[in-house]
Amino acid sequence: MWKVIYIAPSIHVAKRLKELLTAEGLLVTERALGGGETVSHGPIELLVPKSEAAEAHEILNRMLCSQAMGVRPRG
Repeated sequence: MWKVIYIAPSIHVAKRLKELLTAEGLLVTERALGGGETVSHGPIELLVPKSEAAEAHEILNRMLCSQAMGVRPRG
């Protein structure tokens, strides 16, 4: 069974996150929001096997937080 772990705003963001999660050893698939077949426009759901969802969330949080920390100045 697959579980949605993230809804990316575009195919470009979805592809990048999928690459990063796959590099961490996770099985990742994508689909258009709402289950449509075309994934070229609009929000994209990233899905992983249910058994890997907790690990995927941890990796995503680590990636997104470190990216945000690099963008925002401290002080």
